[in-house]
Amino acid sequence: MRKYDRITPEGTRDLLFEECAAQKGILNQLRETFEARMYHEVITPGFEFYDVFSSSSMYFPQESMYKLIDHKGRLLAMRADSTIPIARLTATKLKGHALPLRLYYAQRIYRQQPELRGRSSETMQMGIELIGLSTFESDIEVLTTGIEALAACCGEDFRLELGHIGIFKLLMEDLDATSEQKENIHSLISSKNYAGLADLLEAFPASQTVEILKELPKLFGGKEALEKARILFNGYDSKLIEMLSYLERIYQGLIELNISGIENLQDKVMIDFGLVHQAEYYSSLIFRGYISSAGEHVLSGGRYDELFKDFGENLPATGFGINVDQLAAKRLKEMDYNAKAEKAVSDSGTPEKNIRIALTKGRLEKNFMDLFDTIGYDCVNLKEKGRKLLLPIPNKDIDVVLAKAADVITYVEHGVCDVGIVGKDTILESGGTFYEVLDLGFGKCRFALAVPKGSDFYSGYSTKRIATKYPKVASTYFESKGMDVEVIKIEGSVELAPLLSLADGIVDIVETGTTLRENGLEVIEEIRGVSARLIVNIASMKMKKTEIDRLIADIQQKVRG
Repeated sequence: MRKYDRITPEGTRDLLFEECAAQKGILNQLRETFEARMYHEVITPGFEFYDVFSSSSMYFPQESMYKLIDHKGRLLAMRADSTIPIARLTATKLKGHALPLRLYYAQRIYRQQPELRGRSSETMQMGIELIGLSTFESDIEVLTTGIEALAACCGEDFRLELGHIGIFKLLMEDLDATSEQKENIHSLISSKNYAGLADLLEAFPASQTVEILKELPKLFGGKEALEKARILFNGYDSKLIEMLSYLERIYQGLIELNISGIENLQDKVMIDFGLVHQAEYYSSLIFRGYISSAGEHVLSGGRYDELFKDFGENLPATGFGINVDQLAAKRLKEMDYNAKAEKAVSDSGTPEKNIRIALTKGRLEKNFMDLFDTIGYDCVNLKEKGRKLLLPIPNKDIDVVLAKAADVITYVEHGVCDVGIVGKDTILESGGTFYEVLDLGFGKCRFALAVPKGSDFYSGYSTKRIATKYPKVASTYFESKGMDVEVIKIEGSVELAPLLSLADGIVDIVETGTTLRENGLEVIEEIRGVSARLIVNIASMKMKKTEIDRLIADIQQKVRG
């Protein structure tokens, strides 16, 4: 029986009629924009030898790539990126060609996504590569082309943020830390996890490097971010000051541009010193573009002067890629093909311009209302909600969505909610891509390993069984101890598993420990503390910065209070 002959693989989908027309329209507008600047189209194969993507830096994790084996047993990989194959093409087919090269592409990339996240594994991407120039003018050209591309497809509904990965790299070189610590610092800065970053850096001796790293993810916005950085970096390595000066020059050069159809370009261009993605891939300037209807960036690029060395060449280059699917989805919305979804939002009385907060139902809900009461926000609708799940805050451009903890992360990650209130336990288990901005200080409890009272969990040679609602947390914990265990996921009362001899111990959230004691269990190791966190959608942080900054400031004042 053919089980899968009527469906598409997870992460892929068919496109019909209006979707095809919208995508074609976007592709044509981008092609017109690129060709007007004398970029020439190239196409690379849909799959390459795995070696093309497996440089010493491994820019893309091998687990994210789709792999094939050819008739000679050689390992192939589906195209996970367009820039790397174009670097191969340039170093071979275009070797000795007059420089600079201005190339553009329109082709699909394939990357495996976490299951059940609603993310596409097949993406139509269009972008440019300017190869052979390493000048201020060439960087401005690429950035200008990116702005023109977004403006052609989205009008003025976009933001472009700039960063300099060299600043982060230099600070990491100056910090006496292990590779694991540096990876954690990178992750915390990238996710704007201010509290986690501060806690981690407390372990290091006081220095200007540590102080700069603590503030790095907070330095984002307009010209004021550059001014704060100038003060913070004062007296540091001259290389750092040079990088800052270059970023200032790029920012000033962009906002002074006169691009047809765009007023107040200064309002569209931002600085983010916490922009540290793909640190091995990029060498200096990095940038991302956002639109209001997408929960993630739709444009990503930067300068990658080291990449060509993997192919025996030494060529500077700058480029970017655009997610055409996201722009087409926005076009469909504007053309009212999603009228039904629009009507649902309209009927709810919650305009899209409002800040939408996803709030975990239950214990955190009560803590949140207490916090909002102290801030002076009227929570009457929350207190008298009945069965309603979408509730406005009176006299504020804020709506609250009541949801289960894991759904809070889903709503924020996809951008249907701008802000989320959720426990750190859920964040650790579910993961996701968002900014983790504040530790709210309530909902405190801890992850712990508990076993039947009096038992010797670590004795014997047999593999232990662990029951838990948090298999990812449990697996990570025992891996860190170098201990091989079998993890069994339990949805209900996990305390039953040892009583029924299903497991030797449990990993669970513990607040008072009463339930454990009443079921004959005792904590033998505390894994880590958890509490409620405020998370923010990455695109919302850029597109609604003023409103979200105001909300965070109000909450932060009371949390620190």
